[in-house]
Amino acid sequence: MTPLAEILRPGKLEEYIGQEHLVGKGAILYQSINSGSIPSMILWGPPGVGKTTLAHIISQSLDKEFYTLSAVSSGVKDVRAVISQAAMFRGNAILFIDEIHRFSKSQQDSLLNAVEKGIITLIGATTENPSFEVISPLLSRCQVYILKPLDKENLIDLLNKGIEKLTEIHELEIVLKENEALIQISGGDARKLLNALELYIYQKKVNSNKIIIDNKSVKEIIQENLAIYDKKGEMHYDVISAFIKSIRGSDPNAAVYWLARMVEAGEDPKFIARRMLILASEDIGNANPNALLLANTCFDAIAKIGWPEGRIILSQTAVYLANSPKSNSTYLAIKKAQAIVQQSGNLAVPLHLRNAPTKLMKEIGYGDNYKYAHDHEGNFVDIEFLPEGISGTKFFEPGNNPRENKEKEILRKKWKDRYKY
Repeated sequence: MTPLAEILRPGKLEEYIGQEHLVGKGAILYQSINSGSIPSMILWGPPGVGKTTLAHIISQSLDKEFYTLSAVSSGVKDVRAVISQAAMFRGNAILFIDEIHRFSKSQQDSLLNAVEKGIITLIGATTENPSFEVISPLLSRCQVYILKPLDKENLIDLLNKGIEKLTEIHELEIVLKENEALIQISGGDARKLLNALELYIYQKKVNSNKIIIDNKSVKEIIQENLAIYDKKGEMHYDVISAFIKSIRGSDPNAAVYWLARMVEAGEDPKFIARRMLILASEDIGNANPNALLLANTCFDAIAKIGWPEGRIILSQTAVYLANSPKSNSTYLAIKKAQAIVQQSGNLAVPLHLRNAPTKLMKEIGYGDNYKYAHDHEGNFVDIEFLPEGISGTKFFEPGNNPRENKEKEILRKKWKDRYKY
């Protein structure tokens, strides 16, 4: 039987749920579609937010020939065959490539000429940052549109449509008493929400034609079946989340288990390595600076080694990061600094810190009273480096670990009462 998510897939822009910042009235894609001319584009966002659906709606709205390829199963030969067919329509063809981040460099190269000459309008869909996964020449020829997880209002709207359709198909009485559990399980993913709803209804309708949807029953049924039901990778973000949280929580055993889950599921090793690279800075930071170096080496080594040996490097790095002392002090520092910038705007740079390359700049005080640190004992001099108005604001608070405790002592001696370390 056709899955509920496929039955409810909208065919018109007016029926499309979510992404108002792109397709709402007056938004950039809405205007492009209505003008009859769209650029080649990359649709970047998590699973189940409408990337494929949007591509189909665009093609139908513009009445163009529509070709689709999956990067998982297509090669350069397939790309060239589509381009050859599309050439007959003289620029009136769309090529949609799902999971374009899985295309190799040579596969992406094969698209360049056709995109540049306008033989095809490319629409690529990806869950990965295109800056890392799409080659620069192709990326420069495309607009990147970011799709967001569906908000609660979108999900409730979709849930109601799903209940209405299932009521019609199965001749049931379905009462939505509570929706929080289904919304939470979905994680902003429309397909995951409808899959969970459909699974729940199938389980319940065995015993009764009247079905009550409540949080307790949903959790009992869905949690038991979610792993089996999640056939197309919707658990991708759940498992990587468990993996990262296990490392952050200093549990190498759990980290290796979740890593094994991803390896066995065929997860992209670069995705795993990239997330560890972020964690090494965000969650370990200066408590162990070598963690960032090892994580970066891991990322580079994966590209050279490949599978199956690459899993050993990932395991070594995961265990090392899990066993490292933890600190998020530098993450909190930039977060606090950004908040101050957003609140206070662009505060003036103090005159003594400004560069003075011209005579006029020197005359009006640029660079006055600046003291060169290397001319002073210990290569340090106590002068003001922050703008007026936020003087003495402490952004960086060292973590409680041996290395950063030493940093804190050094900062206390240097800055005394200025930052109150």
